[in-house]
Amino acid sequence: MSMILLGNEAVAHGARDAGARVVSSYPGTPSTEITETIAALGGLYAEWAANEKVAAEVAMGAAVAGARAMCCMKHVGLNVASEVLFTGAYSGINAGLVFVVADDPGMHSSQNEQDTRFYAMSAHVPILEPSTAQEAYDYIRLAFEMSEACDLPVILRMTTRIAHTRGIVAPREADHPELRPYEKRPDKYVMMPGFARPRKHAMMANLDKARAFAKERGINRVELGSKQGFLCAGGVYQYVKEAMPGASVYKVGMPYPLLEEEIKPFASGVETLYVVEELEPVMELQLNSFGLFPKGKDTFGKFGEYTAETVACAVKGVPVPEDTVSDLPGRPPVLCPGCPHRGAFTAIKRLKLNAFGDIGCYTLGAAAPLSAMDTTICMGASIGMAHGAALAQGEDMARKSVAVIGDSTFFHSGLDGLASACYNQSDITVLVLDNGTTGMTGHQDNPSTGMTLARQKVSPISIEETARAFGVKNIYIADPLNLPEMEQALRDALAAPGVSLVVARHKCVLIDGEKKPVYKVNPEVCIGCGVCLQSGCPALRKQDGKVSIEPTMCKGCNLCAHLCPTGAIEGGR
Repeated sequence: MSMILLGNEAVAHGARDAGARVVSSYPGTPSTEITETIAALGGLYAEWAANEKVAAEVAMGAAVAGARAMCCMKHVGLNVASEVLFTGAYSGINAGLVFVVADDPGMHSSQNEQDTRFYAMSAHVPILEPSTAQEAYDYIRLAFEMSEACDLPVILRMTTRIAHTRGIVAPREADHPELRPYEKRPDKYVMMPGFARPRKHAMMANLDKARAFAKERGINRVELGSKQGFLCAGGVYQYVKEAMPGASVYKVGMPYPLLEEEIKPFASGVETLYVVEELEPVMELQLNSFGLFPKGKDTFGKFGEYTAETVACAVKGVPVPEDTVSDLPGRPPVLCPGCPHRGAFTAIKRLKLNAFGDIGCYTLGAAAPLSAMDTTICMGASIGMAHGAALAQGEDMARKSVAVIGDSTFFHSGLDGLASACYNQSDITVLVLDNGTTGMTGHQDNPSTGMTLARQKVSPISIEETARAFGVKNIYIADPLNLPEMEQALRDALAAPGVSLVVARHKCVLIDGEKKPVYKVNPEVCIGCGVCLQSGCPALRKQDGKVSIEPTMCKGCNLCAHLCPTGAIEGGR
């Protein structure tokens, strides 16, 4: 029976029906729903790993041991997992191994818009890219078959629009592949130089098998029409079909490696050839290597997402019309009312500290009016960058700086930085914002929450005990919504020698569950100074020179009451 599914949900259903047994992932928009759906479906093992590298290693281990396995991540997660991909391409697999990687053209929820297809090209592994939810279901099943037929890991590339668009999916009868026997094969799986050299030759031969597999299974297809020819894949295929009805299209299902023997005849049958692809010119470069020089990035642009309109205008050589609703006020993302991170950032701002940041909800601490975070580069970077800044600027920098990292990110990639800082006798302060969840991607559990993806209770891994085991002696716990307590913890940590740790511990307001009395402003006492507004709480507003609190938004966190210099904010308790 057909179902209406998100692209991500279709991948989950397809993986289950392909007979996958093990799925290990790290949450990251726009990929998160895949693993959550798999856990809800049941019938196979699914977990949140500490980070994407571990997820890839778990999947690799399962595949080598004979079980079809998959790891899921967003595009920047593949940076973390890339060594497994590159070396796994040399060694090959036993049962099928698929990396599902979700790219984010336009950077809707990411710090860059890197292109996973270049990873496929560099690692010499095939990559498939669906253009509908149905293809997402079909391609994940094909990916497992291809992986086993070619002895290579296979990447399934999703993009934000395909991952988060719903479509009709008609599932097929499920496969039930047997668990393959585990074999000791050091010549295949121990990648020391003597074994790795012949395995590179095997890898390149396996890539040729992938080309043959794609051709045999018709993964790419030709749609003949006019003398205008378009080569495109994924969501861009939908834009081309809408913008250029009647044109000839070579619909790419496998962006790498492209099939020269299919594309050259298509190109010779059209008068003008366009290659339309978001982000990097991955397919264009391959076409150039075939001796074909289509209209590509110079025509369609090198940045962000495309639309049917941008494609049509580029072909016609006319500018895209200005957005008719561009005068509407912007609605930037903000920390939720009652978010405990707001208290931590308010303390950072009041103490005039430098803050080296990380990836999470708390990245929003960089936005006005908080303006309390100075850098965000990648997950785990905060601690290493704070150490580097202290080395560059000396003790004054160390005494005025904090590394800000979330609880999930701390276990994802903060431990290496902390170990290095302790080992090298750094003099930095690490502020862990512990809200009891991986909030940014939808409240997933992590090693410190005491709950697995399968809802199994386990012993939580203590942030402070982990730091203590690394040699951190100065450890402070504070409630970030108790502003005096938060500020004092930071002062004490900054004054202490060596590496110091402050854990700002308060549950995410969206999972807390406690309904607290709301606050209100006494207009007779309010002087309209606006100090409370510097917290950036969306429940606060100023009108006719006075501040008021929207009661439907107030969460009773009391941060504004801590800030008010006249005591005009009352209630709550």
